Amino acid sequence: MQPRSRHILYFFAGLCIGVAVVTGIALKKIDANTTAVEVSPEGRPQYKWYAPSLPVSLDFCGEAVPLDRQDIREKLDRELLSNAYLHGSQLYVLKLAGRYFPIIEERLRANDVPEDFKYVCIAESSLQQNALSAVGAASFWQFMKDTGPKYGLEINDEVDDRFNVVKATDGACKYFKEAKEKFGNWTAAAASYNCGQAGFANQSEFQESTNYYDMIFPDETNRYVFRILALKYLLSHAQNFGFMISSSEEYKPLKSRTVVVDQSIANLNDFAKENHSTYKMLKMYNPWLRAHKLTVKPGKRYEIQFPLN
Repeated sequence: MQPRSRHILYFFAGLCIGVAVVTGIALKKIDANTTAVEVSPEGRPQYKWYAPSLPVSLDFCGEAVPLDRQDIREKLDRELLSNAYLHGSQLYVLKLAGRYFPIIEERLRANDVPEDFKYVCIAESSLQQNALSAVGAASFWQFMKDTGPKYGLEINDEVDDRFNVVKATDGACKYFKEAKEKFGNWTAAAASYNCGQAGFANQSEFQESTNYYDMIFPDETNRYVFRILALKYLLSHAQNFGFMISSSEEYKPLKSRTVVVDQSIANLNDFAKENHSTYKMLKMYNPWLRAHKLTVKPGKRYEIQFPLN
């Protein structure tokens, strides 16, 4: 037999054996005593899915959720069901939390805003830096282009602070404190982040209440706070729900060095090279830079980050 013919014979023999093995595994009946799945009379695996248990008690920013009420329990149950089995999405959020939660938590503390508002950021963007909505809301806190400047964000063709996690979190804190002052509680402030302060105020005036749990809104706002609560419950007890992420698997904060700029930059690629880096790294560390150049007005300064190494 020629060497080439022998190789062809070996190939087809191996292929037949492989097909036989795979077929045997696929058709093999699973032991009915297995604890992972049930087995149908035909010998096919039947996976079982369970509704996550509701917490005995829960709060948002220290404000108790009235879980003794059936309507409240059912609304929370819906959001737990909707989020508990999004395994890939929630694992990715937990990894991103390792990078962004230290920054967000620090800015919340600095602004005297309760830490639970970090779950609002997850509800808004899943911590996706480049998240864009169909109506133009952008990045971590999903500020609209027209709304951001009211809360201290610079937004133009070259600079967009919505993509700056520090400045965007500071802007969100200004909103939450303003809404808390207006409506009297943090839960209402969170709800208004979805429907707007005017929208919440209109419903509050008509329904003669600022208690979110006693009010009815359009469906998105009806679900909004309960989604935040579900995310808080699931992610703060992640391993209990099977989301197994170790601290070593979390994405770490980007270590950086700061270059202060007080003059316009005609070409950001050249600027990156002058600072021993690349345009890719410049954009990764400074996603708020939205063009190929940076115009710096008199008296203005920008802090640009580069990789520490």
